Amino acid sequence: MLETLMPWFNHLPRWALAVAAIAAAVALHGGLKVLHLRLRGLANGRWHLLNVAALAVHPPLVCLVWCYGVMMALYYLVPVMLGWQPTLLTLANVIGVFLGFWLFVRVSRRVIAVMDRWSDTRQGYFERFLAPFMARAAAALFPIFLLFSLFPLFVTSERFDLAIHNVTSMLLIMSIAGVLVHGVNIVERALREHYRVDVADNLAARKVHTQIAVLRKIINFIIVLVALASMLMLFDRVRQLGTSILASAGIMGVVLGFAAQKVFGNLLAGVQIAMTQPIQLDDAVVVQGEWGWIEELTLTYVVVRLWDWRRLVLPINWFLDNPFENWTRRTNDLIGSVFLYADFSLPLDALQEEANRIAQNSPLWSGVVCKVQLLEMTEYNMQLRVLVSARGGGDTFDLRCEMREGLIRFIAREYPDAFPRMRVLMPDRNSLHGEREDNEQKESPAPLGETALTQTPEDAPAEDRTPNGPGPG
Repeated sequence: MLETLMPWFNHLPRWALAVAAIAAAVALHGGLKVLHLRLRGLANGRWHLLNVAALAVHPPLVCLVWCYGVMMALYYLVPVMLGWQPTLLTLANVIGVFLGFWLFVRVSRRVIAVMDRWSDTRQGYFERFLAPFMARAAAALFPIFLLFSLFPLFVTSERFDLAIHNVTSMLLIMSIAGVLVHGVNIVERALREHYRVDVADNLAARKVHTQIAVLRKIINFIIVLVALASMLMLFDRVRQLGTSILASAGIMGVVLGFAAQKVFGNLLAGVQIAMTQPIQLDDAVVVQGEWGWIEELTLTYVVVRLWDWRRLVLPINWFLDNPFENWTRRTNDLIGSVFLYADFSLPLDALQEEANRIAQNSPLWSGVVCKVQLLEMTEYNMQLRVLVSARGGGDTFDLRCEMREGLIRFIAREYPDAFPRMRVLMPDRNSLHGEREDNEQKESPAPLGETALTQTPEDAPAEDRTPNGPGPG
């Protein structure tokens, strides 16, 4: 049948063939539109996947139909003497390949979304992590290999061959780098779920989280750096530049060493902190007089979440060059102290029993230490110290506040007279009156004769004094 129709098509004018190509594109577009509307009505029910597939494939298929329709119309409308027909066919095939790549990406995204919802309902590591990773890897690499295999069949022009080869090579390198980065992130996610930090004893889990957080950033940085270098080496000028740089590696190494000293210093500091772990994620620390938790560790800086929700950002090498307090270095157990001032009449045994009761009723108490101590005595009151243990800096602070509030309420309720008081000794009223009469008798004036005998010239009034020297005249 084709042998009969081909001579008939060859006898038709070229403008009629162009109109036929446009008409075929319109007819195919209409058929796709009707099919798309029919499948969209299956949004609910057992045919939901067909609706998802229709939403994914409709735009690329429409674009593919119009691409070939327009290119075929131009193929017949452009004069043969110009010789553009092979270029138009090559361009149509290239656009068709990229539209097919777009179609595959859209379908892959829908499949990956369905698989993610399926994996969330599973418990095994293969179903939760490995199966979605394999689906993403296939979705990223399969279209690139398809492009490599199809382009030699469609591309016949040498002008497009090198450019398309470079583009597909860059896409392949980007896809491999993306798969590797995603694989590192999947490993980190699996380790984080295996070593959970939302438990009471999370010291080992925090160590693992700190190491994988820093190592993941370092490995991803190396993957991206190698991928960028590989993509740049596809171009001849960049390869020549790299050869000239290697020829002068001594001078350039010194220059780059001085320029990137802080960058490499921070990278090495990040590796050192990941290995030696002077700080870990969720550690309670005191830095620069501020108390908080290690919230984020990167290759260049550390974020400390302060107690009032502020964030203190420090360079990562600061923790290697400066002293700081780490309250949860080896264990989460901490001892908090509460100071009280009370009168001497307060019974310490009753206060110890109340402190034990408050600690046992609090979920923050670790059950290790709860003790009341008489720390110091002054002439007015006594200073008491209550020691309680808890897990973590935040729990210790909250338990201290609970203990202080509970003991103050206990003293106010049971021993209201035991709060600190100032003691003043007041003398008896009768004795004070007798002492006043004795003082008045002692201070009463003596007779004149006694005054004359006991008064010195300095004590006499000024008008009664006589000069020491001879008088005038």
